Amino acid sequence: MEILYKRCAGLDIHSETIVACVLIKDDDTNLIKEIETLPTLTKDLFYLLKWLEEREVTHIAMESKGSSWKPVYKCILEVFFDITLTHAQ
Repeated sequence: MEILYKRCAGLDIHSETIVACVLIKDDDTNLIKEIETLPTLTKDLFYLLKWLEEREVTHIAMESKGSSWKPVYKCILEVFFDITLTHAQ
């Protein structure tokens, strides 16, 4: 599989939790994967932003099913501009 972005994240958003997965392609051939699960409280959204920034994420994909994604999207949009919304069916 071709790697399009060297530092990207995927967010799986539920009503009470967010599962974030970051993939980082280092300068060698290594692919580093980190997964974080956290609540959807405001303080946890700020933690998520910090966590993504610390990993220098440049692209984020997140689901847009239901309404749970909206507050997360608004919070992330303050810092990240390259967000892809998806709807799994």
